[in-house]
Amino acid sequence: MAAVNTRDIILSVLMDISKNGRFCHVALHRALEEHQFLSKRDRAFITRVCEGTMERLIEIDYIINQFSTVPVARMKPVICNIMRSACYQICFMGGVPSNASVNEAVMLAQSKGFYNLKGFVNGVLRNIARHVEAGDIEYPDPVKNRMEHLSVKYSMPRWIVKYWNDAYGEDVTDIMLDSFVKERPTTVRFKTDGIDKETILESLKEQNVHVVKAPYLPYAYDISEYNYLPALNAFKKGWIFPQDIGSMLPVEVAGLKAGDYVIDMCAAPGGKSLHAADKMGSFGMVDARDLTADKVALIRENVKRADLINIQPRVMDALTFDQDSVDKADVVICDLPCSGLGVIGRKPDIKYRLTLTQIEELAQLQKRILHNAASYVKPGGTLIFSTCTVSPLENTENVKYFEANYPFRLDSLDPFLPKELQQLTTSEGYLQVVPGIHQADGFFVARFVKEG
Repeated sequence: MAAVNTRDIILSVLMDISKNGRFCHVALHRALEEHQFLSKRDRAFITRVCEGTMERLIEIDYIINQFSTVPVARMKPVICNIMRSACYQICFMGGVPSNASVNEAVMLAQSKGFYNLKGFVNGVLRNIARHVEAGDIEYPDPVKNRMEHLSVKYSMPRWIVKYWNDAYGEDVTDIMLDSFVKERPTTVRFKTDGIDKETILESLKEQNVHVVKAPYLPYAYDISEYNYLPALNAFKKGWIFPQDIGSMLPVEVAGLKAGDYVIDMCAAPGGKSLHAADKMGSFGMVDARDLTADKVALIRENVKRADLINIQPRVMDALTFDQDSVDKADVVICDLPCSGLGVIGRKPDIKYRLTLTQIEELAQLQKRILHNAASYVKPGGTLIFSTCTVSPLENTENVKYFEANYPFRLDSLDPFLPKELQQLTTSEGYLQVVPGIHQADGFFVARFVKEG
């Protein structure tokens, strides 16, 4: 088998993102699926450079533009992506010699037919490497231009920095921004029905997976030092499901009982539906709905792997009113479409594709789904409203709107949460999980009870 150039794979992923508009995690997954024979070390290197380049994109472009006579925006796409990935390695991967990164970039440019530009690539990158080594890369002044400084330092669009700064203040904004550029492990939820945690831990140990107890919830664990998640026996058997702690909270605070009928309005890929079914054992039923056949097929795949009998996946548009569901559900889970600002640490290119207008449109979309969901909850039943974002327009503002316009009251989350997560707002019925302040992705959850 011919040797594979890892930097060539990195370039193909970055081109897939920039040319085809694919999300980084999707493009990366496709590339790694295509090259499953790669070593653990090579897979880790490809992942780190692709994710890191996208995560630090604004900062990388700012640095390149200091030393290049041709602005990044005017570079040929192939050269632009070669320069970006090499700049990331030079600036943020101390274990990779700068000379190696520069030489590989030059050879890659030549192999792609840009022989006449290899001198340009070489000169700019070597200049960057010298200044990085000297520690004199210039950044916007943090006092005179705080917003621009934070935007470049953390590669966050300036309008998002201002949005958070206005909503949560300087200290919380700084903490969030810093948390998004830190490495994080894979968090998984252990199945609890029909399997004990010792068996799962032993299975992971046998495959040399490093496992650490995650905070807050008894069935949440962080795993690392594995090569390929679907190759783990615990994953194949449905004993573990990749899911952030914040994403586990909506089901945790739902107060599910054996025999409940649960409607999961926007269920794909099925994490919360599987969690709810697991909570109820072999009893009750989770009606797992989503918009398209492809999304529902993904839910079915996960249900089959987890060997759960009390989930019914089906295609249904949450915006289409379902008369047959009126007053039927003990619990309705509304994990609603949102901006995804809370998971930027795992999906970094979200921040480059979003606008404030889109956030406002998403907030209105949520209201339309909540309008239908309100009718499906039986009197005395529970509605769980959640998002994976840190955005007042989508979260607290819609909580206020829903409480004011529908026969529901907010219900305290404290009986369902560990003390570390209990605060003033949880006693009132909602929680904003803030990255950096909490040990989880940014997530929002509110619990409503329908008046009897």
